[in-house]
Amino acid sequence: MDEYTLLIAGANTATLLTGGAVAALAYRAFRRTGSAALRAVALGFSFIVAGSVGGAIAHLVSGNVALGVTIQSAFTAGGFAILLYSLYAETSAKRTVTIRQSD
Repeated sequence: MDEYTLLIAGANTATLLTGGAVAALAYRAFRRTGSAALRAVALGFSFIVAGSVGGAIAHLVSGNVALGVTIQSAFTAGGFAILLYSLYAETSAKRTVTIRQSD
């Protein structure tokens, strides 16, 4: 165990908790609205969280920090690509606003 193990574990835990919360909220919003963009946001953050967990497992099991960082970096890049897509995705949710005219 090197001097960075505790720091890496803390950062991965923070990523898991905060990224997981954002992914869960985005998924709930997708379920409510049916928006493809929100589905992509949930998937992108889930991908980033999965990479953090996968990198941590690789680091702990193999003891190879470089392998863990490589896994985490690849998943982070993929997650950000999905988030970038979400900015351009068509939204399927349509809302109708009715404005009443006062007398």
